[in-house]
Amino acid sequence: MADNPAPRARALINGNTYRNNFSNKHVNQTYLCYEVEVWRRNAWAPMEEHQGILSNLARFRDDDNPQEPRRRHAELCFLDRVRSWRLDRTKHYRLTWYISWSPRPVCAPELAAFLRENSHVSLRIFAAGIHTTFSGYQRGLRDLRDAGAQLAIMTLKEHQHCWETFVDKNKPFEPWPELDEQIRVQCQILQDILWNQRN
Repeated sequence: MADNPAPRARALINGNTYRNNFSNKHVNQTYLCYEVEVWRRNAWAPMEEHQGILSNLARFRDDDNPQEPRRRHAELCFLDRVRSWRLDRTKHYRLTWYISWSPRPVCAPELAAFLRENSHVSLRIFAAGIHTTFSGYQRGLRDLRDAGAQLAIMTLKEHQHCWETFVDKNKPFEPWPELDEQIRVQCQILQDILWNQRN
C-alpha cells in the first residue's frame, strides 16, 4: 500500500513583512490571513485545507489583456477563492480574516452582497488598521456590519495568533513599542464609524 503524500506546505509571511504591514507602515499594501471553520458536533472545527494568506500584490489574468495581468484587492481575491470551494449549503461556516487594513470602500459592496447571498457563511474581520484615506470608507464598513460581518480591531491576542499561525519566524512574537497605542486609537476610530451615522 502506498504512503499518503505529505501535506502541501502552506505559504507563510516573513516576520519583517508581517511587522511592517500589520503595524500599518505600508498604506498601499493589504495582507489578508484567513481561516475557515465548519460547525460540527456543537463546536467550530478548523478546516486547515482552507487556511492561507493573500495580498493585494497578487496579480490575476485579465481576459481583455492576458499579457498584462492586473492587481486585485486581497478581499476580492478571497471571494474568488471561497466561491471556488463550493461550500456545502447545508452546513454553517465561519470565515475569519486577520487583515492589515480594513476593507476598502470599493470592496465592501461585493463582500456585503456575498454575505447576504450566503446565509450559511459568517465573516469575522480583525483589522490592524482602518483605511481612512478613501472616500466612503465609513459607509463601506457600516454596510459590512449591516450585512452581518463582525468587525473588530486586532488586539495583542489576534497578533499573537497570526504570528504563530501565518508567520515564518524563528522567534516568538514581540509587540512593537507603539502597538498598544495603535490598538487603542484604531478601536476608537472603528467604534466612531460603526455608531456615528453622520459620516
